[in-house]
Amino acid sequence: MTHKNLFSPLTFTRGPSHKNRLFLAPLTNKQSNFDGTIADDEYNWLVGRAQSGYGLTMTCAAHVQACGQGFDGQLGCFGDQHLTGLTKLAAALKRAGSISSLQLHHAGMRSIDNVGDRVGASDDAETKTRALTIPEIHQLINDFTSAAQRAEQAGFDGVEIHGAHGYILSQFLSPTINQRTDEWGGSLDNRARIIFYILDKIRKTCRPDFQIGLRLSPERFGLRLAEIRTVAQQAMDTGQLDYLDMSLWDVFKQPEEKEFKGQTLMSYFTNLNRGECRLGVAGKIMSAQDAADCLTNGADYVLIGRAGILNKNFPQDIKADPNYTSPPTPVTEEFLHNQGLSKTFATMMRDFNGFVTD
Repeated sequence: MTHKNLFSPLTFTRGPSHKNRLFLAPLTNKQSNFDGTIADDEYNWLVGRAQSGYGLTMTCAAHVQACGQGFDGQLGCFGDQHLTGLTKLAAALKRAGSISSLQLHHAGMRSIDNVGDRVGASDDAETKTRALTIPEIHQLINDFTSAAQRAEQAGFDGVEIHGAHGYILSQFLSPTINQRTDEWGGSLDNRARIIFYILDKIRKTCRPDFQIGLRLSPERFGLRLAEIRTVAQQAMDTGQLDYLDMSLWDVFKQPEEKEFKGQTLMSYFTNLNRGECRLGVAGKIMSAQDAADCLTNGADYVLIGRAGILNKNFPQDIKADPNYTSPPTPVTEEFLHNQGLSKTFATMMRDFNGFVTD
């Protein structure tokens, strides 16, 4: 399969088709206001990338409760005060010719210190986390749903439920973090229940053509590959999901768990029965060939993160040149400024080892 396949349309059973197989990954950037309203820097970052040709442009994780904030400058979707900015953003993404998705998130035990009560699946002394009560779990489900309704009202084409990377839904999935003994803990069905309740409620509440995605990660934070594979299959089997986004850290790596070595981590998900659900992968896709290889290996689309940070015109450049590869890192902050990153975003990239140099 050649890189030209990356630029074939991607259709869904619900909602609009995408002009190509390139999604801008949901990227933390710390560029919004302290109250979660969108700031100019984040607006400009997302609209600029949409204009460069991504089939779908996804926001960073937007928290659905004030107490679920995971990082400074995070975009919010927990109140109607966020609607004006989100509406402006959705309209601009549409004008840029991109499908839009708002990623819905709650950090749980990974919430920042100044948000008040830190809650999660279970008590955790180290992070000073309190276990959610059963009524609070139902409130969290309702708040994910309300955030999806706001995204719909604002004009987004859909939402993605963030169930990955050790945030609250992933904390419920983890057999080591989730120590509950009620119907929200114990068996995998119980630990995954909150994700399926959220998916079901959003599907029943939002309009029929609203696109819903789910992000999962199969490693770290106490997660087990076999269990995440089961959850992924169950999610696709519901018929309620339009796309599954597997965040793999590196799309070409082998699993960490010894019993699964011998084939790529990606292959454990591309060989599932996806039905009408579309499957995408994220993790160190840095060249036109990398992206094309993901499709060859069974993915329907790819999510572009660091390569999109390093090049404001990544979709255009890989379309023009099948041999395109990302510039080597580290790069300077000035380089990143020239690629459309604000000072805040460029400085944040110093947190990633070997990405930014003086």
